[in-house]
Amino acid sequence: MTEPSDSSAAPAHLTGYEVIVGVCGGIAAFKAASLVSQLVQGGAGVTVAMTPSARRFIRPLTFEALTARRVFTSLWDAGGSHDPQHLSLTEAADLLIVAPATANTIARIAHGIADEPVSTLAISATCPILLAPAMNTRMWENPIVQENLRQLKARGIGEVPPGEGWLACRTVGTGRMAEPETIFERAIEILKATAPKHSG
Repeated sequence: MTEPSDSSAAPAHLTGYEVIVGVCGGIAAFKAASLVSQLVQGGAGVTVAMTPSARRFIRPLTFEALTARRVFTSLWDAGGSHDPQHLSLTEAADLLIVAPATANTIARIAHGIADEPVSTLAISATCPILLAPAMNTRMWENPIVQENLRQLKARGIGEVPPGEGWLACRTVGTGRMAEPETIFERAIEILKATAPKHSG
């Protein structure tokens, strides 16, 4: 499990803020653990949702240990409650971060397809949404992916662009997910723009 190297997480003063982190299927999913850890250390309440593919790269138990909360992995498990989780989670959330955001999930959100936890949360969210794309360079440069991102940006969805570096396909190019510290800093900016929904 990757722990954050930046000690600035502790004084971030995110107490009272609720953040959902949506984790999609890609090798960058392991970086989401560091992001979640930084948010928790900053004082935020963090709930993690995972696509089925994400669970092939990292186990829900990792995020449960970091957040001390149950991980949202299915649309069909209400956890002993009759309350639809995707509605209650997004009603309480101050920010939804999707990291890594794969081409598949970006397309689902752009076209209103809600058939797994992360896209369903994004479509039901009224809070700000921040995407951290991660994918192969050819996928990143594909006009379809870029058009989907333009549509989402036009609807007010934020993005932390990917960087250039060594990719899982053993090539060097653009598509590497932004570092957790960079996503965390952007999350602080968004959260601090408004008071927590449930500040008491």
